Amino acid sequence: MSSLKTLSVFSFLFVALLGPFAHAATFDITNKCPYTVWAAAVPSGGGRQLNNGETWTISSPPGTTQARIWARTNCQFDGAGRGSCQTGDCNGLLACQGYGSPPNTLAEYAIGQFANQDFIDISNIDGFNVPMEFSSASAGCSRVIKCVADIVGQCPNELKVPGGCNGPCPMLKTEEHCCNSGQCGPTPLSKYFKDRCPDAYSYPKDDPTSLFTCPTGTNYKVIFCP
Repeated sequence: MSSLKTLSVFSFLFVALLGPFAHAATFDITNKCPYTVWAAAVPSGGGRQLNNGETWTISSPPGTTQARIWARTNCQFDGAGRGSCQTGDCNGLLACQGYGSPPNTLAEYAIGQFANQDFIDISNIDGFNVPMEFSSASAGCSRVIKCVADIVGQCPNELKVPGGCNGPCPMLKTEEHCCNSGQCGPTPLSKYFKDRCPDAYSYPKDDPTSLFTCPTGTNYKVIFCP
Protein backbone atom coordinates (compact mmCIF):
# COMPACT_ATOMS: atom_id res chain seq x y z
CA MET A 1 0.00 0.00 0.00
CA SER A 2 2.47 2.58 -1.20
CA SER A 3 0.17 5.61 -0.88
CA LEU A 4 -0.34 5.18 2.86
CA LYS A 5 3.41 5.04 3.41
CA THR A 6 3.82 8.54 2.00
CA LEU A 7 1.22 9.89 4.38
CA SER A 8 3.42 9.35 7.42
CA VAL A 9 5.55 12.33 6.38
CA PHE A 10 2.63 14.67 6.99
CA SER A 11 1.14 13.01 10.06
CA PHE A 12 2.71 15.15 12.76
CA LEU A 13 1.56 18.40 11.17
CA PHE A 14 -2.05 17.29 10.81
CA VAL A 15 -2.23 15.92 14.33
CA ALA A 16 -0.91 19.25 15.61
CA LEU A 17 -3.57 21.11 13.63
CA LEU A 18 -6.33 18.83 14.89
CA GLY A 19 -5.23 19.46 18.48
CA PRO A 20 -8.05 18.94 20.96
CA PHE A 21 -10.42 17.80 18.21
CA ALA A 22 -8.38 14.69 17.48
CA HIS A 23 -9.90 11.42 18.70
CA ALA A 24 -8.63 7.88 18.54
CA ALA A 25 -10.41 5.52 16.16
CA THR A 26 -11.72 2.26 17.56
CA PHE A 27 -11.65 -1.00 15.63
CA ASP A 28 -13.97 -3.88 16.56
CA ILE A 29 -12.29 -7.03 15.21
CA THR A 30 -14.66 -10.00 15.06
CA ASN A 31 -14.05 -13.61 14.11
CA LYS A 32 -17.01 -15.16 12.30
CA CYS A 33 -14.94 -18.00 10.88
CA PRO A 34 -15.98 -21.51 11.99
CA TYR A 35 -12.43 -21.93 13.32
CA THR A 36 -10.15 -20.07 15.71
CA VAL A 37 -7.92 -17.31 14.39
CA TRP A 38 -5.24 -15.31 16.14
CA ALA A 39 -5.93 -11.68 15.31
CA ALA A 40 -2.98 -9.34 14.87
CA ALA A 41 -2.77 -5.54 14.76
CA VAL A 42 0.24 -3.22 14.48
CA PRO A 43 1.29 -0.66 15.54
CA SER A 44 -1.78 -0.60 17.80
CA GLY A 45 -3.04 -3.75 19.52
CA GLY A 46 -0.48 -6.53 19.19
CA GLY A 47 -2.49 -9.74 18.99
CA ARG A 48 -4.79 -12.22 20.68
CA GLN A 49 -6.69 -15.44 20.11
CA LEU A 50 -10.21 -15.04 18.75
CA ASN A 51 -12.56 -18.01 18.88
CA ASN A 52 -15.67 -18.11 16.71
CA GLY A 53 -17.97 -15.20 17.61
CA GLU A 54 -15.46 -13.31 19.73
CA THR A 55 -14.61 -9.60 19.27
CA TRP A 56 -11.44 -7.73 20.17
CA THR A 57 -11.52 -3.92 20.31
CA ILE A 58 -8.42 -1.81 19.76
CA SER A 59 -7.86 1.92 19.26
CA SER A 60 -5.43 3.96 17.16
CA PRO A 61 -4.66 7.67 17.66
CA PRO A 62 -4.67 10.25 14.86
CA GLY A 63 -1.33 10.24 13.10
CA THR A 64 -1.18 6.45 13.00
CA THR A 65 0.07 5.30 9.57
CA GLN A 66 1.12 2.08 7.86
CA ALA A 67 -1.18 0.19 10.24
CA ARG A 68 -2.37 -3.35 9.59
CA ILE A 69 -4.92 -5.80 10.98
CA TRP A 70 -4.91 -9.45 9.92
CA ALA A 71 -5.81 -12.98 10.95
CA ARG A 72 -3.28 -15.71 11.70
CA THR A 73 -4.23 -19.35 11.30
CA ASN A 74 -3.18 -22.70 12.75
CA CYS A 75 -1.16 -21.17 15.58
CA GLN A 76 0.34 -22.69 18.68
CA PHE A 77 1.66 -20.51 21.51
CA ASP A 78 3.09 -21.31 24.92
CA GLY A 79 2.25 -19.55 28.16
CA ALA A 80 4.83 -16.87 27.43
CA GLY A 81 3.15 -15.97 24.14
CA ARG A 82 5.77 -17.55 21.90
CA GLY A 83 5.09 -20.04 19.15
CA SER A 84 4.25 -20.04 15.45
CA CYS A 85 1.42 -19.77 12.94
CA GLN A 86 0.94 -21.40 9.54
CA THR A 87 -0.10 -18.05 7.98
CA GLY A 88 0.42 -14.47 9.13
CA ASP A 89 3.11 -15.33 11.71
CA CYS A 90 4.84 -12.30 13.24
CA ASN A 91 8.25 -13.52 14.36
CA GLY A 92 6.70 -16.18 16.59
CA LEU A 93 4.95 -13.75 18.94
CA LEU A 94 1.32 -13.80 20.10
CA ALA A 95 1.41 -10.01 20.59
CA CYS A 96 2.81 -8.86 17.25
CA GLN A 97 5.41 -6.12 17.16
CA GLY A 98 5.86 -6.15 13.38
CA TYR A 99 4.11 -7.21 10.20
CA GLY A 100 3.07 -10.80 9.56
CA SER A 101 4.51 -13.26 7.07
CA PRO A 102 2.62 -13.76 3.80
CA PRO A 103 0.13 -14.97 2.93
CA ASN A 104 -2.23 -12.80 4.94
CA THR A 105 -5.28 -10.78 3.94
CA LEU A 106 -4.69 -7.26 5.25
CA ALA A 107 -6.87 -4.44 6.52
CA GLU A 108 -4.66 -1.34 6.28
CA TYR A 109 -5.29 2.17 7.56
CA ALA A 110 -3.95 5.63 8.37
CA ILE A 111 -5.81 7.82 10.86
CA GLY A 112 -6.15 11.62 10.95
CA GLN A 113 -4.44 12.45 7.67
CA PHE A 114 -4.77 15.21 5.07
CA ALA A 115 -8.01 17.24 5.24
CA ASN A 116 -9.09 15.33 8.38
CA GLN A 117 -9.46 12.07 6.50
CA ASP A 118 -8.70 8.45 7.34
CA PHE A 119 -7.40 6.20 4.58
CA ILE A 120 -8.48 2.56 4.58
CA ASP A 121 -8.08 -0.46 2.32
CA ILE A 122 -7.96 -4.24 2.06
CA SER A 123 -4.82 -5.61 0.43
CA ASN A 124 -4.01 -8.91 -1.24
CA ILE A 125 -0.48 -7.81 -2.19
CA ASP A 126 0.79 -10.12 0.56
CA GLY A 127 -1.65 -12.82 -0.49
CA PHE A 128 -4.84 -14.15 1.06
CA ASN A 129 -5.52 -16.45 3.97
CA VAL A 130 -8.92 -15.48 5.46
CA PRO A 131 -12.00 -13.73 3.95
CA MET A 132 -12.38 -10.21 5.32
CA GLU A 133 -14.68 -7.22 5.57
CA PHE A 134 -13.41 -3.76 6.58
CA SER A 135 -16.12 -1.16 7.12
CA SER A 136 -17.15 2.00 8.90
CA ALA A 137 -19.04 1.60 12.17
CA SER A 138 -20.06 5.30 12.23
CA ALA A 139 -22.96 7.12 10.65
CA GLY A 140 -20.70 9.65 8.95
CA CYS A 141 -19.21 7.13 6.53
CA SER A 142 -20.89 4.27 4.68
CA ARG A 143 -17.79 2.62 3.24
CA VAL A 144 -17.75 -1.20 3.18
CA ILE A 145 -14.80 -3.09 1.65
CA LYS A 146 -14.96 -6.87 1.22
CA CYS A 147 -12.79 -9.68 -0.04
CA VAL A 148 -14.67 -12.95 0.40
CA ALA A 149 -14.00 -14.95 -2.79
CA ASP A 150 -12.66 -18.51 -2.79
CA ILE A 151 -9.15 -17.29 -3.49
CA VAL A 152 -7.43 -20.16 -1.68
CA GLY A 153 -9.49 -22.88 -3.35
CA GLN A 154 -8.85 -21.54 -6.86
CA CYS A 155 -5.29 -20.33 -6.23
CA PRO A 156 -2.88 -20.58 -9.20
CA ASN A 157 -0.40 -23.40 -8.73
CA GLU A 158 2.60 -21.07 -8.60
CA LEU A 159 1.08 -19.17 -5.64
CA LYS A 160 -0.24 -22.09 -3.60
CA VAL A 161 1.18 -22.44 -0.08
CA PRO A 162 -0.12 -24.31 2.98
CA GLY A 163 -3.10 -22.45 4.42
CA GLY A 164 -3.36 -19.72 1.83
CA CYS A 165 -2.67 -18.19 -1.57
CA ASN A 166 0.52 -16.14 -1.61
CA GLY A 167 0.90 -12.82 -3.37
CA PRO A 168 2.97 -12.61 -6.57
CA CYS A 169 5.50 -10.22 -5.00
CA PRO A 170 6.40 -12.20 -1.84
CA MET A 171 6.25 -15.47 -3.78
CA LEU A 172 8.19 -14.55 -6.92
CA LYS A 173 10.15 -11.49 -5.71
CA THR A 174 10.43 -9.93 -9.17
CA GLU A 175 10.40 -6.25 -10.10
CA GLU A 176 7.38 -6.90 -12.33
CA HIS A 177 5.34 -7.92 -9.29
CA CYS A 178 7.00 -5.94 -6.46
CA CYS A 179 7.31 -2.58 -8.24
CA ASN A 180 10.35 -1.40 -6.28
CA SER A 181 11.06 1.17 -8.99
CA GLY A 182 7.57 2.64 -8.68
CA GLN A 183 6.82 1.87 -12.32
CA CYS A 184 4.63 -1.18 -12.81
CA GLY A 185 1.21 -2.33 -13.86
CA PRO A 186 -1.13 -5.25 -13.27
CA THR A 187 0.03 -8.74 -14.21
CA PRO A 188 -1.95 -11.91 -14.95
CA LEU A 189 -1.27 -13.08 -11.40
CA SER A 190 -2.34 -9.80 -9.79
CA LYS A 191 -5.47 -9.86 -11.96
CA TYR A 192 -6.33 -13.23 -10.42
CA PHE A 193 -6.87 -11.40 -7.11
CA LYS A 194 -8.43 -8.28 -8.67
CA ASP A 195 -11.02 -10.24 -10.62
CA ARG A 196 -12.21 -11.88 -7.39
CA CYS A 197 -11.87 -8.93 -5.01
CA PRO A 198 -12.18 -5.77 -7.14
CA ASP A 199 -12.06 -3.39 -4.14
CA ALA A 200 -8.82 -4.82 -2.73
CA TYR A 201 -5.23 -3.98 -3.62
CA SER A 202 -3.76 -6.54 -6.01
CA TYR A 203 -0.44 -4.86 -6.83
CA PRO A 204 1.43 -1.85 -5.36
CA LYS A 205 0.07 0.80 -7.76
CA ASP A 206 -3.56 -0.27 -7.44
CA ASP A 207 -4.56 2.91 -5.57
CA PRO A 208 -7.33 4.31 -7.83
CA THR A 209 -9.70 1.38 -7.25
CA SER A 210 -8.52 0.25 -3.83
CA LEU A 211 -7.81 3.19 -1.49
CA PHE A 212 -10.81 4.71 0.30
CA THR A 213 -11.45 7.51 2.79
CA CYS A 214 -13.67 8.24 5.76
CA PRO A 215 -13.77 11.41 7.89
CA THR A 216 -11.40 11.40 10.85
CA GLY A 217 -13.45 10.47 13.91
CA THR A 218 -14.92 7.40 12.20
CA ASN A 219 -14.82 4.07 14.05
CA TYR A 220 -14.42 0.79 12.19
CA LYS A 221 -15.22 -2.92 12.04
CA VAL A 222 -13.01 -5.70 10.74
CA ILE A 223 -14.73 -9.08 10.31
CA PHE A 224 -12.96 -12.33 9.48
CA CYS A 225 -15.23 -14.61 7.39
CA PRO A 226 -18.13 -12.10 7.12
